[in-house]
Amino acid sequence: LVCNQSLFKKSIRGDDNLQSMLVGTIMRKIKSRTWKKQRYFKLQDDCMTIWYKSKKAGNTHSTFSVSDVEAIREGHQSEVLLSIADEFPADRCFTLVFHGRRGNLDLVAESAEEAQSWIRGMRKLIENLENMGEREKLDQWISDWFKKADKNNDGRMNFKEVRDLLKMMNVDMNEHHAHRLFTMADKSQSGMLEDDEFVLFYKMLTQREDVLRVFQEYSGDGQKLSQRDLEDFLREEQLEGGDIQQLAKQLTECYEPSDTAKLLKAMTFDGFLMYLGSAEGSIFNPKWRGVFQDMSQPLCHYFISSSHNTYLMEDQLRGHSSVEGYIRALSRGCRCVEVDCWDGANGEPIVYHGHTFTSKILFKDVVNAVNNYAFKVSKYPVILSIENHCGVEQQRVMAQHLNRILGDKLLKSTLDGKAPIGLPSPEDLKGKILLKAKKIGSLEDSINGMVEDSQTAEVSEEDEVAEIDDDNLHREILCHLLPQRSKQRLSKELSDCVVYCKSVHFSSFKHSRIHSKFYEVASFTESKARADFVYHNSRQLTRVYPSGFRTDSSNFNPQEMWNAGCQIVALNFQTAGEGMDLNDGLFHQNGSCGYVLKPSFMREAEKRFDPEAPQKRDGYLPVVLTVQVISGQQLPKVNIKEDSIVDPLVRVEIHGVPMDQAKQETRHIENNGFNPVWYDTLRFTIHTPELALVRFVVEDYEKTSKNDFVGQYVLPLRCMQQGYRHIHLLSKDGTSIPPSSLFVHIRITDLE
Repeated sequence: LVCNQSLFKKSIRGDDNLQSMLVGTIMRKIKSRTWKKQRYFKLQDDCMTIWYKSKKAGNTHSTFSVSDVEAIREGHQSEVLLSIADEFPADRCFTLVFHGRRGNLDLVAESAEEAQSWIRGMRKLIENLENMGEREKLDQWISDWFKKADKNNDGRMNFKEVRDLLKMMNVDMNEHHAHRLFTMADKSQSGMLEDDEFVLFYKMLTQREDVLRVFQEYSGDGQKLSQRDLEDFLREEQLEGGDIQQLAKQLTECYEPSDTAKLLKAMTFDGFLMYLGSAEGSIFNPKWRGVFQDMSQPLCHYFISSSHNTYLMEDQLRGHSSVEGYIRALSRGCRCVEVDCWDGANGEPIVYHGHTFTSKILFKDVVNAVNNYAFKVSKYPVILSIENHCGVEQQRVMAQHLNRILGDKLLKSTLDGKAPIGLPSPEDLKGKILLKAKKIGSLEDSINGMVEDSQTAEVSEEDEVAEIDDDNLHREILCHLLPQRSKQRLSKELSDCVVYCKSVHFSSFKHSRIHSKFYEVASFTESKARADFVYHNSRQLTRVYPSGFRTDSSNFNPQEMWNAGCQIVALNFQTAGEGMDLNDGLFHQNGSCGYVLKPSFMREAEKRFDPEAPQKRDGYLPVVLTVQVISGQQLPKVNIKEDSIVDPLVRVEIHGVPMDQAKQETRHIENNGFNPVWYDTLRFTIHTPELALVRFVVEDYEKTSKNDFVGQYVLPLRCMQQGYRHIHLLSKDGTSIPPSSLFVHIRITDLE
């Protein structure tokens, strides 16, 4: 179970980069301009773990897994490395970016060659990991457990190490049973488990009685599924459509490990388990993973993944502002980011949360980051939502930076140069960056050359204003949202960068029905959402952002705003929790491109959908969702205490129109986070299935205090596969935590 694993055999032999990583390298770890310390970095023999320690003898070491790393950036591509750019050349610098909200690791190698060696080597390891099959992933997990348990690193495991391992794995097993499994696996009778024996032990431990029960129900002889058995299962249980015969052949070809069974066109239990643990066997329908929606409708017909206070990494009073916030949001498919601009020193506009103690970053650095990362994960348009607090001079500088850095990506005129009658589509705007900001006069005036050439004009200002009462700062911080009616001077250069997203003050729905233009965008705080929105939002864009009272950068539940058809529902991407779980769940479909088409009854103005009375709409078809929660697999340990074992329960939540909001829980299972079994059935009636998101939450039951979070997964009801399915759980950060999963049975039927 070391480096000669089949996965890496070819890769390592003859790969100089990986060979030199195995030997190890001294590099500088950089935290700031003043914190630059040498560390010895080395790839472990498992080719999955990076180990590093201080040069000083006796210091403790640190490790991280290759699977924790999301990307490698070359050169000065982080704020920390930019700050020391004058000291270390770009070709010696690189940044490891981790999944979730974990901080980056900024490194400087001794030479450009060594930097390249690590950059190429890490990329190779990540690529290998991404190309792993289900069987290889399982072998890797087994190998990881073996390493954790083999305390004295002798490549073998005694019974005491096995007992400690069971605790680590969340298994509460009596000593007699554990010893029986150990003896059965110890084929050599040496009192030690070696590689293959440990694999056998692990397989006995992870035997899936729940899946075996299903397998035997459909197997003619109890040993295998013939092609016909598998077809029956796919048709009757999984409710698969299309060419079932072809699908059965493909699944056997893909997941059956036995060549003998393949020749017989049969699937063994191992193959069946592999299929159920794969993407095809997961709850999320792989058909909806890529871009599958019509992308040629007006922008206002889509929900748009949107970030609030994008520059913040923490809370909005004292938090750290960082260009990293933009890179992370855009890398998660976010398509609307917020830029809070203020006059800075030396004529350079800055970005930060005004009137607070958050740190400041340069506007031009933000624009550079947007330019570099806007279209890496999605080619559809990005909207820069500008909160402009700058004077005219620095507004001109902003316009210069936007034009110089973004070039042709910045949309400066309507697509055909003529006055349009509606918003263009995401398809029309591919690769374009749009500015949402105030504008002098109307779009029609700009096109017809009616805007006077004077360099400035006055517009009314209605931005968020954060006011802090200094006297009570340590006891109480007051954040008010004050509609400012004062006038602000606007530079024509910046105004000219605004085309389809002109920021306006919202008066009333009645006023907007008569006077508003399709390219005008109003912003609301979370508290103002009302049913009148649905009609308004079928014609133009609306941005909703968290209340200024949320000084901790917490999030509101975005579902209520989506129910009203609001497109730009801006969340604090830096804050994990229910709000971001729902956002990730909604936007995981359609290629994670940041745009999701609204249901047809929200796009057609005459439909007048009311989320408070969903039964009144045309085409009202309520459904019943039945979820049988069968079992859990290898749930992560949440309590660090050595002897603590999880008491898991599963809560299923429906987020949708008010009538559909519901939560139900299974009972809790005592002392078993490894393979708890429930067989509990939960039922929900859903009146507007098109808007419903389903959230699965696993918690560690606590009798006397709040339950501890274990894992979660959110998906749109419309993206669910029926039948026996695995749910691959995510952490609070939205990152995967393999091999933790739930096994469920799903049925969606029409309400009788």
